[in-house]
Amino acid sequence: MNPVPDIYRILPEVILTLTGVLVMVVDASLPAPWPRRSLGWVAAIGTTLALWASLGQLALPVGTAFSATVETSPFTVFFHVLICGIVLVAILLALDTLPAKSHHQGEYYALVVFGAVGMCLLTSAVELLLVFIALEISSIATYVLAGYRKDTGRGPEAAIKYFLLGSFATAFLLYGIALIFGATGTTQVYEIARAIPTAQNHSLVLAALALMLVGILFKVSAAPFHVWTPDVYEGAPSPVVALLSTAPKAAAFALLLRVVYEVFPTLRSLWSPLLWGVAVLSMTVGNLAALRQQNVKRMLAYSSIAHAGYLLAAFAGLGSSGIAAASFYIAAYAAMNVGIFAVVTLVSGYEDELPLIQDFRGLIYRSPLLGALLIFFLASLVGIPFTGGFFGKFYSFTAAVGGGAVWLAIIGLLNSGLAAAYYLHLAFAAAQRPVESDGGAPVLTPQVGVAVGAALLFAVAATLVLGIVPGEVLHAAEAGAHTLQAPPAAAVEPGVMLTSQPNP
Repeated sequence: MNPVPDIYRILPEVILTLTGVLVMVVDASLPAPWPRRSLGWVAAIGTTLALWASLGQLALPVGTAFSATVETSPFTVFFHVLICGIVLVAILLALDTLPAKSHHQGEYYALVVFGAVGMCLLTSAVELLLVFIALEISSIATYVLAGYRKDTGRGPEAAIKYFLLGSFATAFLLYGIALIFGATGTTQVYEIARAIPTAQNHSLVLAALALMLVGILFKVSAAPFHVWTPDVYEGAPSPVVALLSTAPKAAAFALLLRVVYEVFPTLRSLWSPLLWGVAVLSMTVGNLAALRQQNVKRMLAYSSIAHAGYLLAAFAGLGSSGIAAASFYIAAYAAMNVGIFAVVTLVSGYEDELPLIQDFRGLIYRSPLLGALLIFFLASLVGIPFTGGFFGKFYSFTAAVGGGAVWLAIIGLLNSGLAAAYYLHLAFAAAQRPVESDGGAPVLTPQVGVAVGAALLFAVAATLVLGIVPGEVLHAAEAGAHTLQAPPAAAVEPGVMLTSQPNP
């Protein structure tokens, strides 16, 4: 069989990079007074092409490229498609919600696309130095996007907090990479896995595992590494939060799966109970803190911390079942979270003029479409049947039970009941009669444009598909789980094809 050209294995990243460069060049070429909204459509088209290129990679044999630094497999394709889909919806949301006279719209779309490059590369990297580079590409773009609203104090505050804490987390990850190199003499994922059982300094391996987990768990906002989340969610523009709360976390969870199942599979007895404890802490802290919130974005921030705990419960599963359950949950959470932040953006406005739960009162009367969609996405977050959230939690807790963590599943179910309280609080507020303003006129009705309407349609369709007919997505997640656990020895040489064999 003829070898696959290396460029094919990073084609989505190449397309996204060229799209970002094109957006920047066109933006710099346009006269200052000209509107930049068309650049958003350029970014959306480029992201769509990258999504199709990712699907096309399914036709490639599983293998590595560029001196065994990147890999193409059903696992990488699953997360490439997911990330490109999230980015596409986030761009469509921004097209109709960014103010026409906002600063540097071209840079906004370029940063979103460049951030997607890092996220996609993070999911396919099998060399730890490339992992660090990809993480930095993604992080730098999101740090800037978090502070996009420069005319408010909360925007720069969110960016600075995100940058400082994110830099510390990245330093932990890099230090862990340095220690594992010192213990094994390599930074290639499969070679590390082969070298760990015979490593002379086992304490370096344990320290590397701990430091790398700290860095990754920060990126997924799991407790106790969650302190940045509420302030960043509140200070960043809602279209940016729709992206920040989903795509970077999907990439970080993909990295976490690769680290624990491919780099440290022999240390499962150590990292499994550790993630067990982080899952319980994240669920409990996130839900208890969310109960006290009156600001919708802060409530959803603590909700995301709790959902990180639900997802981490799947890591207690054995073999491919835990990987597939975690991958499916990431897809379900991304669909419903992007959707609810799209509704929040339309209701609260770009400047968050209506940030509180009480401001959503009567939404279903003012805008029946947005009110119904808000309640629908809240129902999915609760885990009501026939929504993606239900099957996501079902598969995650089932994997935990299968791995012997019955108490973890019970704690997760109890926390799901606790979470229903604050989700239903917002849902009841939206269903109540609207409050008339002092002048007797009702609160303005949000307007749904074509682009944001398409974004909402994609989010609703994905949430329903994952809740009613989840078979295809689950099969894709299972295929990715099998290739993630391929024998490490099959990937030592560049370009060598891997066998898709699940562990027993």
